[in-house]
Amino acid sequence: MRPWFTTEQLSPDTWVISEYRHWEETHCYLLIGEDRALLIDTGLGICNIYNEVRKLTDKPVTAIATHIHWDHIGGHKYFPRFYAHQAELPWLQGEFPLSAETVREMVLDRCEAPEDFDINTYEMFQGTPARILQGGETLDLGGRTIQVLHTPGHSPGHLCFWEEARGDLYTGDLVYLDTLFAYYPSTDPDAYLASLEAVAALPARRVLPAHHSLDVPPALPTQMRDALRQLKREGKLRHGAGTFQYDGWAIWL
Repeated sequence: MRPWFTTEQLSPDTWVISEYRHWEETHCYLLIGEDRALLIDTGLGICNIYNEVRKLTDKPVTAIATHIHWDHIGGHKYFPRFYAHQAELPWLQGEFPLSAETVREMVLDRCEAPEDFDINTYEMFQGTPARILQGGETLDLGGRTIQVLHTPGHSPGHLCFWEEARGDLYTGDLVYLDTLFAYYPSTDPDAYLASLEAVAALPARRVLPAHHSLDVPPALPTQMRDALRQLKREGKLRHGAGTFQYDGWAIWL
């Protein structure tokens, strides 16, 4: 059986750690600076991502979530120092809008789990961040800086991360090649469009998503923005409007 984590080097100091044995194919990104490292998302928490990180760096590591959904914070339990956005603090304190049973079903859905994994012991991570973010912060890793962008829509406190010096845009669940989810009560289609307006304006040379294919064309945020603009003009950018299919991606409203 293939390993739970698949690790790929994107540049000498940047790695993607992927969970291809779950259908959502979650990607976590390790950015290593001269002084410390940043881990963007920690995956489902089915296996210990800390062990994978330690194979790649011995520097202090801070975990940061694009948003507080189970498939992005499962490994936070291995990183006591983590950052989160203000809007999603209640989800870290027992107020996530889905039950534990529903989350466990989603974790196991189309999942090639390890034989020793017991879903009955799986709990959604809860904790208190070392730093509360609002968006607009700059994170200095030593020799490289990462800008924090508040990009709500998929969730109230969703974050993207922009490394201007390299043109790298880490888009979480805002932009990826598959069906985007904007139908939950906690999603906001109008905010989704506003966030796409913001990221599409950036001169990104590389778009790095949280799910599925890593081969995302840099023009995709602009294409998604234009599509949602059209849905808004047609009065369809709203919950319950349905699923709209485009070239290589879709949005479920």
